[in-house]
Amino acid sequence: MAMPDTTDLAELYRDLHANPELAFAEHRTAGIVAGELRRSGYEVTEGIGGTGVVGVLANGDGPTVLLRADMDALPVEERTGLSYASTVTSLDASGAEVGVMHACGHDVHTTCLLGAARELAADRGSWTGTLVCLFQPAEEVGAGAQAMLDDGLYDRVRRPSVVLGQHVAPLPAGLLAVEPGPAFAASDTLRITLHGRGAHASRPQTAVDPVVLAAATILRLQTVVAREVPPTEGAVVTVGAVAAGTVANVIGDRAELQVSVRTFSEEVRAQVLAAIERIARGEAEAAAAPRPPDIEMVHSFPAVHNDPDAVERTRPALASVAAAVVAPGPVTGSEDVGLLARAVDAPCVYWLLGGADPALFERLDDPAAVVARVDELPSNHSPHFAPVIEPTLTVGVRALVAAARTWLSPSDQRGDQG
Repeated sequence: MAMPDTTDLAELYRDLHANPELAFAEHRTAGIVAGELRRSGYEVTEGIGGTGVVGVLANGDGPTVLLRADMDALPVEERTGLSYASTVTSLDASGAEVGVMHACGHDVHTTCLLGAARELAADRGSWTGTLVCLFQPAEEVGAGAQAMLDDGLYDRVRRPSVVLGQHVAPLPAGLLAVEPGPAFAASDTLRITLHGRGAHASRPQTAVDPVVLAAATILRLQTVVAREVPPTEGAVVTVGAVAAGTVANVIGDRAELQVSVRTFSEEVRAQVLAAIERIARGEAEAAAAPRPPDIEMVHSFPAVHNDPDAVERTRPALASVAAAVVAPGPVTGSEDVGLLARAVDAPCVYWLLGGADPALFERLDDPAAVVARVDELPSNHSPHFAPVIEPTLTVGVRALVAAARTWLSPSDQRGDQG
């Protein structure tokens, strides 16, 4: 396969990185995407699910292949020191001003898919079928894929024979990684409001202190995975945010916990969620709280399941463009891309794209040493996360093109092979 020209894609990437937008506010990004797709000859629909963009290239009979990228950034203040670092600020859902950064690499995903869309459109004489390039909003809040589905995505475009995509990670650039079966964890985000009774800080005997209640609840939640989930199963319970009180000399009347849960099986998911509710209610009762806690599911989406047969069909294409393709094992990070496949019972193949400087991995022949180095590097959601532009973009474009070609019909072979 010829090497794609990523010179202008690198400039596009720097622009997207320097101008990130939060979930459902990706207006500038969506406009750039729509313009690029139209210039490549795609039929473009904007505004699906809010700010989602879909480009369709119908090219005769054959399968429908959906390539997906996400566009939104995170409320993170960038600290990479890059010349194209983001200085953008915005208001978050609570109205607070926050820094905004592509700390998860969605700028890489968007750029690579635009490059792949261009490559496939330029060589449409070699394949037949329908190519759907989907640019999704709001992955970071777990709502974008469902929003597009709820807005009639598959009433507007043909239902795909397969859903393909990739996520940049701090693996060596040039490397791809794909795991059959449960590949990315299910995600549940809970908001737990613990109710106390306020009082003067000098008279704690008249209060039910929600800070103490929150502390006890947080510590007890750490036992869910350690003591209730079988060691052979995977799960994560993280209390990512705590809010309680305003000043030192006042005992407030409530505390709020935001809890992130990651699981791979429905059985373990149900077990963990039930344990969290039991613990929150039990600690409130033990503290003589005036009323039980409020437990709200903020968002929830299932694990990404990579169809094993589809992975085996796609793996040779990925291997043809990468230095190596490895099996990373189940990833405890989460993605809502699986919803796009589950909605139409299509197979999904979603892989990791290496984005870390390969020089950082030189002379590391032991796989354990490679894993240790990955763990040392700034990861997704870090204010220091900074994928190298090359060879990340080149490999990312080539991977999407090669994977799509695996599922599209060759021009000399008609019919749906999906």
